[in-house]
Amino acid sequence: MTNLPRPPYAGTRYPRLAEVDAFRDWIAGGWADEPVAPDLAAGAAAAAAEHRARLGERLPDATIVAAAGVAPVRNDDASYGFRADSAFVWLTNCQAEDAVLVMTPRAGGHDAVLFLPAPFRPGETGFFANALHGELWVGPTAGLGAWAEALGIEVRPLAEFDADRLGGAHFSAAAARRFGVPASAELERAVSVLRMVKDPWEIAQLRQAVDASVAGFAATVAEVPRAIEEGLGERWLQGTFDRHARTLGNGPGYSTIVGSGPHAPTLHWVRCDGPVLPDALLLLDMGVEARTLYTADVTRTFPASGSFSPVQRDVHDLVEKAHRAGLAQIRPGTAYLDFHFAAMEVIATGLHDWGLLPVSVDEALSPQGQHHRRYLACGIGHHLGLDVHDCSQAHYEDYMGADLEPGVVMTVEPGLYFHAHDLTLPPELRGIGVRLEDDVLVTETGSEVLSDALPIDAAGVEEFARRQMGAR
Repeated sequence: MTNLPRPPYAGTRYPRLAEVDAFRDWIAGGWADEPVAPDLAAGAAAAAAEHRARLGERLPDATIVAAAGVAPVRNDDASYGFRADSAFVWLTNCQAEDAVLVMTPRAGGHDAVLFLPAPFRPGETGFFANALHGELWVGPTAGLGAWAEALGIEVRPLAEFDADRLGGAHFSAAAARRFGVPASAELERAVSVLRMVKDPWEIAQLRQAVDASVAGFAATVAEVPRAIEEGLGERWLQGTFDRHARTLGNGPGYSTIVGSGPHAPTLHWVRCDGPVLPDALLLLDMGVEARTLYTADVTRTFPASGSFSPVQRDVHDLVEKAHRAGLAQIRPGTAYLDFHFAAMEVIATGLHDWGLLPVSVDEALSPQGQHHRRYLACGIGHHLGLDVHDCSQAHYEDYMGADLEPGVVMTVEPGLYFHAHDLTLPPELRGIGVRLEDDVLVTETGSEVLSDALPIDAAGVEEFARRQMGAR
């Protein structure tokens, strides 16, 4: 090998680029202007303004501080992908990292000011030196004026925000973490309660998320034969849906669950590191988060072969019966937990008929019993919206102790989870897990199943699976 001469500056300790005048002068000029508008869905600004007005009515005398948050560190100097705090998004429909909203009370309402990190444009040192906001690193982003115009509120540089001057303000949980102050439980509860009833704009976002999720189920099930034949396993199916969610939305709304065979009874099987077994059931719990951050949450359980075995079908039929009993209770004026009790009664009765309960159905269903919950330890539904388990900071009387209202969107998701190592079960049931989950809108006269494009009966599930797998 020919020995090349060392460059004349080899071994020299170079200064930072920001300290090199010649470089700074050269990189400052020669850039075309790239104006960027905020990526807002139609109607987003008006919806956020209405949400702020509703919160202001509930807390008329409070100064309110909400923050988008910052991306947590993944490792070393690498961060996880940023996802704005849900309460902040509900109030602004802005997804900018490290943004802060301040609502100040006045006569008849609140004044809102949004504080944003100003992007670093060409000519500023941060343009090339700041990896979080420098446009050379992250690309052109909307400026403060563009955000003000798009949202119809005052926007100021984040550098002008001073948390110390807001003593006595109600800080959201995300804002409290960001600025090291106590969070306001009253604010968190108020936002959760208000988010329970979705407005027409929010319902439209959830419809989009559900429709994209249904398409994602089709794409994922179509890959089952390949996952089996090539040994690609559960992770291939998880990746298929996640790619679909990232393409049609912001990404998956939660960690995608793909459980084959003995993994299906594990409630949150997100490792997805097992094979797809050709004769076993395949539980898919998956939801697309729309670009507005509203998420779907849907589950179906498919036979990987395209056909249920007799015992698999029996379990699926019982879950379907419980699912339909729960759905039948979703209507305005009904107590929230009625769907839970209706579904649980079906499950307990079926398990008793199969000889799996050591007590009567009434004893099992009593608060002092709950024996059937061995095979269904989780809840069987929740509010749905910007969070997959939406409105979680509401109190019991606001949530489980309340009546359903038009505009509520919730899930119904009974299941049976027979673990492979559960010796209370006959061998033929061990390793079978089935869940059915739909997203349901409470209407003025009843309810609408937003995810009804996916079948819930065993014959329909088989036909769907065969059609998708045959179309590969």
